[in-house]
Amino acid sequence: MNTLLLLLLDSRAPAGAHHHSGGMEAAVRAGVVTGLADLEDFCRARLRTSARVSAAFAGAACLLAERPPVPAARDGFAQLEWAQLQWALLDTELQARMPSDAVRTASRQLGRGLVRLLRSVLPEADLVTPFSRCAGPAPHHPLVLGTGVALAGGTPELAARAAALAGCAGPASAAVRLLGLDPFAVQGLLARLAPAIDACAASAARAAGGPPEALPADAAPALDLLADFHLTAEVRLFAS
Repeated sequence: MNTLLLLLLDSRAPAGAHHHSGGMEAAVRAGVVTGLADLEDFCRARLRTSARVSAAFAGAACLLAERPPVPAARDGFAQLEWAQLQWALLDTELQARMPSDAVRTASRQLGRGLVRLLRSVLPEADLVTPFSRCAGPAPHHPLVLGTGVALAGGTPELAARAAALAGCAGPASAAVRLLGLDPFAVQGLLARLAPAIDACAASAARAAGGPPEALPADAAPALDLLADFHLTAEVRLFAS
């Protein structure tokens, strides 16, 4: 893995992820997560649902950034239009898999932060074509993640693994702050989850080559409800 990829995937990168708990703050507030065992259950549930979806779309975005489709028409404008439509379709399909408005908003906030990071480390990269027609004010985070991995020389499998890991590492980091958990114990928990994270990423990467409408749509109703519940809190440490 090259240094640029390490910079992009580093949790300390200024992409705004530390402002989001991935639903952990709401889970703690609701009493769903009270300790290390609950945190592990929470992460495993994400790997079967929302993290797998994010991983598949990150892999698909990486694949599209690597090998953009070329239509039969040879006109340059037509090719550009076609590519933009493929990105817009990915964005729309991912949006449809996020019934919670709070989850959609958080994903686009994270996407906006990652776009800013990509523009700072890859100023020559074309980020207009992929995201000019996204349905919201910013592209969804998994699509930007997959694009960034491709631009830095990574593979769809790596993009899927990065998304799957983020689906666990983000909430786990937040749990340390929210519950005062031992950070070494939490890191050990993530190490135990490594095989499940790899399996989630492998499954998502295999699906990433299919049409956008056939990508995983594993639902997580409880996580969606917790995300909306989070918005009702008078005092919040995290944005989501």
